[in-house]
Amino acid sequence: MSRNRRSVGRDRWNVAAILLALSGLVFAANGCVGGRERSVKPGINDPYKQDPDIEKWKGRFEVESREIYVQRHRIIQELRITEGMDVADIGAGTGLFTGLLAKAVGPSGSVYAVDITPEFLESIKERTGDEGHTNVRFVHCREDSVDLPAESIDLAFICDVYHHFEYPKSSLASLHMALRPGGEVVLIDFKRIPGVTREWVLNHVRAGRAIVTAELEAAGFELVGGPIDIDGLMENYMLRFRKVELLHD
Repeated sequence: MSRNRRSVGRDRWNVAAILLALSGLVFAANGCVGGRERSVKPGINDPYKQDPDIEKWKGRFEVESREIYVQRHRIIQELRITEGMDVADIGAGTGLFTGLLAKAVGPSGSVYAVDITPEFLESIKERTGDEGHTNVRFVHCREDSVDLPAESIDLAFICDVYHHFEYPKSSLASLHMALRPGGEVVLIDFKRIPGVTREWVLNHVRAGRAIVTAELEAAGFELVGGPIDIDGLMENYMLRFRKVELLHD
């Protein structure tokens, strides 16, 4: 790596560190208790674990009033998936995107449906089976890890799920390990702009786009281009990141 490139890389890390410090998030190593990272949003996933009613959550996630649902086919197009790729649907939920991803990678590719709620995974298994997909694998992950094998995927898709990462530093480290060299992350999440964003989002989502970007850059990902523009995505932004080599002095 040239000196200029290394200098640019270090500048990225410095900017990321400044943003993280300003945010007041417990994201650095000194935010650990007993060797484990502290939760940045305790209880954020309790509703799914305590009441994994599939039909109830489908009624919230897969409705015309949700822009992610309306734009689901356009979103899949923007992922730039080619046949034979191995893709992870991180926080697969009710399986809104899992079957679409399985179709996109084709029979020579595979999709990992990853979720912390076993009941969701069982429902996705039935759903994708009914749709005729035989290339889906199911991963019951932990709250601080995606629990995927090292260098097993080409792309990770995280849609309206990152703000549910209780342990972002640990989860991103496991995701970095799971991606092959040059692998990518496409992330969709809610815009968080005080005075513009509706109150529910401000209370529910802990960090806006700048902080999320800083966290991914600190974990070994570089932003590829600017936000991906999709007509109809008003409350959400869409970003693409690529796995890079972590720099060590």
